[in-house]
Amino acid sequence: MDADSSKLLKSQPSGYGTVRHSGTTVSMEVTGYKQVRWRVILCHILTVLTVGILWLVFYWKPVLEVLFKCNPCHLCQSDWVVIKDSFNQRFIERVRTEEIEDDWFAPSAESSGDDMRTTLAIGVLEDDWKDTLQLQKQEEKSVIRYYTFEGLRYIWIEKKGSFCKLSDLDESLSCEDIHKQQKGLSTHNQIRKRQVYGRNVIEVLVKSYFTLLVQEVLNPFYIFQIFSIILWVTEEYYYYAVCILFISVISIGISLYQTRKQSVTLRNMVKLTLNVQVRRDTGEVEMVNSQHLVPGDCIVIAEDGIQVPCDAALLTGECMVNESMLTGESVPVMKTPLPDQDVNYSSEEHKRHTLFCGTQVVQSKSYSEEQPVLAVVVRTGFCTSKGELISSILYPKPLGFKFYKDAMKFIIFLGVLALIGDIYSIVILEKQKVSVGRVVTRILDLITIIIPPALPAAMTVGTIYAQDRLKKYGIFCISPPRINICGKLKLICFDKTGTLTEEGLDYWGVALATDKNFDPIIHDTQHLGSSRMLHALATCHSVTLLNNQPIGDPLDLKMIESTGWTLNDEITNLDISRTFGMKVLAVMKPPLVEEQPYGSKQETILGIIRHFPFASTLQRMSVITKKPDDSPFEVYLKGAPEMVASLCLKETVPADFLEVLRYYAKDGYRILGLAHKTLNQDITFEAVHMLERNSVESELTFLGFLIMKNILKPETKPVIDNLIRANFRTVMVTGDNMLTALNVARNCGMVGWTDKVIFANASPPLADKPACVKFLPSDPAPDLNGTELQPQPENHTSEQSYYHFALNGKSFAVIYDYFPDLLEKILLRGTVYARMAPNQKTQLVESLQKLEYTVGMCGDGANDCGALKAADAGISLSDSEASVASPFTSKIDNIECVPMVIREGRASLITSFGVFKYMAMYSMIQFVSVLILYTINSNLGDWQYLYFDLVITTTVAILMGRTGPAKALVAQRPVGSLINITILGSLLLQTVLVILIQVLTYTVTATQSWFVPATVSSAGNKLPNYENTALFCISGFQYLILATVLSKGQPFRKPLYSNVLFLVALVLLYAVMIFLTLYPLQFMRKILQLMFIGDLKFKLLLLGFAALQFFVSFLFEIAIDNGFLNICKRPLCKRKSSQKLYKRLDKELCYNLAWPPLNEIIYAESRNIVIVE
Repeated sequence: MDADSSKLLKSQPSGYGTVRHSGTTVSMEVTGYKQVRWRVILCHILTVLTVGILWLVFYWKPVLEVLFKCNPCHLCQSDWVVIKDSFNQRFIERVRTEEIEDDWFAPSAESSGDDMRTTLAIGVLEDDWKDTLQLQKQEEKSVIRYYTFEGLRYIWIEKKGSFCKLSDLDESLSCEDIHKQQKGLSTHNQIRKRQVYGRNVIEVLVKSYFTLLVQEVLNPFYIFQIFSIILWVTEEYYYYAVCILFISVISIGISLYQTRKQSVTLRNMVKLTLNVQVRRDTGEVEMVNSQHLVPGDCIVIAEDGIQVPCDAALLTGECMVNESMLTGESVPVMKTPLPDQDVNYSSEEHKRHTLFCGTQVVQSKSYSEEQPVLAVVVRTGFCTSKGELISSILYPKPLGFKFYKDAMKFIIFLGVLALIGDIYSIVILEKQKVSVGRVVTRILDLITIIIPPALPAAMTVGTIYAQDRLKKYGIFCISPPRINICGKLKLICFDKTGTLTEEGLDYWGVALATDKNFDPIIHDTQHLGSSRMLHALATCHSVTLLNNQPIGDPLDLKMIESTGWTLNDEITNLDISRTFGMKVLAVMKPPLVEEQPYGSKQETILGIIRHFPFASTLQRMSVITKKPDDSPFEVYLKGAPEMVASLCLKETVPADFLEVLRYYAKDGYRILGLAHKTLNQDITFEAVHMLERNSVESELTFLGFLIMKNILKPETKPVIDNLIRANFRTVMVTGDNMLTALNVARNCGMVGWTDKVIFANASPPLADKPACVKFLPSDPAPDLNGTELQPQPENHTSEQSYYHFALNGKSFAVIYDYFPDLLEKILLRGTVYARMAPNQKTQLVESLQKLEYTVGMCGDGANDCGALKAADAGISLSDSEASVASPFTSKIDNIECVPMVIREGRASLITSFGVFKYMAMYSMIQFVSVLILYTINSNLGDWQYLYFDLVITTTVAILMGRTGPAKALVAQRPVGSLINITILGSLLLQTVLVILIQVLTYTVTATQSWFVPATVSSAGNKLPNYENTALFCISGFQYLILATVLSKGQPFRKPLYSNVLFLVALVLLYAVMIFLTLYPLQFMRKILQLMFIGDLKFKLLLLGFAALQFFVSFLFEIAIDNGFLNICKRPLCKRKSSQKLYKRLDKELCYNLAWPPLNEIIYAESRNIVIVE
């Protein structure tokens, strides 16, 4: 750093050089550092002096290397940046520079005026781009400065004083700006932009085997293993060291193979390179490799489709797109042109006009013979939606699961225990005048004993088995650590349509709106005659033909089927043009005349001219149609009844609209409103395609209701009942009507037929009054005979038996923004959330997590992606084997997969606890044995270590996790923390018992008449001796006893005997230990260095000690499982309130009988309650 810069830095505040980025998904703090030469030289010297230890520390903690070698500086001068994310994790990235052409900002010959603004970069002003180069001129060459973090390139913008994500450069991009790119970029501009944006690839780095080997060997686990092997060799444990080395090599080899295989699989899954047609500014179309695409390129979509290599906004024509890779939704969706408006473009808001990277366009249609289907590239590489999802896989957010954090704390505790043992060993060995070298090796040996190096690997065994079992059921997991988290789930959110109910609804009938009232329901559409309602049913959809098969939304397919009309594919484009006089997207043909028995015969075909596809935020879709004659264009619209009615002329909406809607909705029917409008006679075909959606979908005439049967899947109610019996909270979150959702909730058992339901209705602030909320009781539910069931009297002592909140998306938005204190209480009792937009589903899941619920989410993928990703365990119902939409993907098309995942999660979690406890006790058993033997300056033998560690412990650790989950879910949940009285109490009691039995064995052995004490000398480990032999026999049984006792099954796992391999292994190992104790063969005694003991009574006494340990250990575990330690703790410790926020809130609500205040208005401003007379 130069002197001027140093002076500048000294005058700055402490936060200088640090920039905080906050966004909807990412929040991070970036600090700049500049390398100092003398520090770097000092670092190299210290690395040599410490024999590479300093380098190893820097390898494990790269941030320390930057802090050691660099000084803080302004970001514009930085060589390195330290990035702190929202989880307080720190990463380092090197700031790189790259030369670009000097004429980057020189106006091209073909650009002038308004075009200049978008020639340089889509929607980015020239000044902003010049900022990226300001102060970066080096020898008259333009240089950009950037760093790459989690696949994304962050580029320096001088005006903003920070590094900005490339996609941020286009944040002010408008739909109008995108339409200006329809003519395409010149080849020269495309090459120049590529220098800044880089290649359009989502690159999954596949490291070489050598690189992976180096990284694996430098892992702290293997460094500790190497240290241990060297130590064992110095102590002449050659066989043991060679075996551990061999196993480590095999383990590393398997790990390298699996790691590289996963990387290759993911790379192949995301790799997408193809040639695409790109329109140039000259009007010519050329083939370009997709890696060379940049924002602003205009691509041509072929009629037979294309796999989309980037995020692109559709400008002309329409596309049918399969998005299952991203969303898990197997039903293709219709994409229509982006409106040419001066509004900011958003891929989320305009997703119905955006082709996302990785999706498959199965078919495209142009609106004009002369105009191909065009789309403009808006995002490339990791900036795309697919890139963001892949980034979340490659760089997952840390799991805030207490179990993993506590495991590290416990290992530290074991380290402290090793230190205490070392002090004891030093004192004992010093008294025996043992050499300093041998004392050092002995105390280091204790460290390798007390901290089991195989612990991290052993703890994942249960998860691996669980993942394999789930795969056999058709449930795939891309994030194995989530399986353990499933064991702690408390609340499950369910989507409704396609998840709780059948995806394909059955047609029930239509209710026509005539003379300001509804006519009786018509079940047969043939009775509709030649009516606009019939035309609406036949044309208001987004169904298309693929290989002569109709594809589209199941609801649309059922609706068309009810009319008898067909989507015609027999008419050629030339015939269509002659018939309609214009380009038509689809032709609907009525059934044959002889198949139309009622009323007037339908012979006229209808052409669909333009689609406005369904959008969950708009809650509607519409089409513009045309008859073959000179009649005007017709608009047909369908959607949520309330939304459709709000877009219609008031005089056309029947007076009994709400009454009829409630009548059908409360019976669980899916209801859609339909409307119609005739456009001006003189409007042209070209003008139709210029119309804005808002103008088309206004001043309509209300036609009536389409009523569909919303059939519950047969598996839904048993699963919900099972979950509620197991004390799970179940919540429905849907985009459907409130009363329909409430009926489904009652039918599936989420809400009991006699349970009280309270609607939380909220209104946003108006000019003269603030936002307000009102709690309204619902009508009592009818029973099967139609009579009203009276709600049960309020009982505030039983959980969830007194009332449920139900609210829609609009009310949720108001409460979320203006009533944060009420939100917590409403979430605690909220069961039905209707008319929820996709982003609101995500907000709901995140809000429940803030109450410290462990939340699961089950949906069909399409509108639930955000919620599935946000949940602690998201399960997507999809035909795909694995999608990036959620951690779990189930081919089981119903919610039976939910209890399966929970049961496997509980079994995996209990297995992880069991293996952890066993590995900890294995270390304690060996630790105690060695400390006792140190008193006579002895130790375990080479083959004895080998037998205990490989034959017994490894077998137990591998097979213990094979025990499957219990068949039934129970209300009890497994503990999620190691720092728990149950876990710690068990370990403490078992450790005390181990010590007592071993000390007793040592003492009793020394009192035998035939006993000859081992010679205590400074020479070291003299084997065989009686003390060693006795402790070997008893400790061998202790390993097996604890493996048996800690492998308990119920209530979360099957009994031990169901794990046949484990049971057989235990029986064989018990048999071997009994044989070694009673009648060891001479060659076995020689190998294991055991002393011959001829006293049968003593041998039987050792078996008696083992039986005593088994009996007492078993009693300990039974007592602990039945809460004995909690009972003992109560008189000694003051009872603490639950640490979970939702439990504390629930307790408050149970005592507050006056809440919620019914039929009273609560205003957001002062929270004053105003009673409405």
